[in-house]
Amino acid sequence: RMKKKKETKLQNVHGPAAWPFKTDNVEAWSYFTNAFSQDECKEIIKLGKRFSMIDGAVRQGVTPKARLSKINWMWPSAETDYIFRRLTDIMTGLNNEFHQFDLFGFIEGLQFTYYKAPDNFYTKHADTWHKGPIRKLSMSLLLSDPDKYEGGDLKLHLGGDPTVLPKDQGKLLAFPSYTLHEVTPVTKGHRYSLVGWVTGPQFK
Repeated sequence: RMKKKKETKLQNVHGPAAWPFKTDNVEAWSYFTNAFSQDECKEIIKLGKRFSMIDGAVRQGVTPKARLSKINWMWPSAETDYIFRRLTDIMTGLNNEFHQFDLFGFIEGLQFTYYKAPDNFYTKHADTWHKGPIRKLSMSLLLSDPDKYEGGDLKLHLGGDPTVLPKDQGKLLAFPSYTLHEVTPVTKGHRYSLVGWVTGPQFK
């Protein structure tokens, strides 16, 4: 007499079968070419250099040796209104198409950054920080002619080899603020950029 084969029940190690409502469509980074013209980039550099530069700081808990650069801050004014308005339009468009975060705006102003040869840099870091503003989308507007400096690459660490972002003058680069990134040492010339963080409500 043949014995009845014992039935084996297969179990899903992940629990009940998944049925996602939505897929994750957040891109690792995005860009907008010719956000500002070469002449406009030069004017922004002149405007940034009118004010005293201070050492670039790092958030609490990060070693001060992690960064070597100079910065100052830009806030909305008659002279900077067009910059904020254009960045608002560009960042809103990029976010709607590539990132889809719930955003407020630039509540921290814009950071004018200056890296010079032979060794200014910013080591690997993320722009988010505990108990600080809820930064969701970081941006970097490249102001310098890439033929006038060497090094100073903006690299994103997404796993595996780092992603080296383009250095075209006037191009705006955007990426989620939780992304690990760095600026490699500037080995020749000067690198200017305008950096900002678009904030929003708590991630949920």
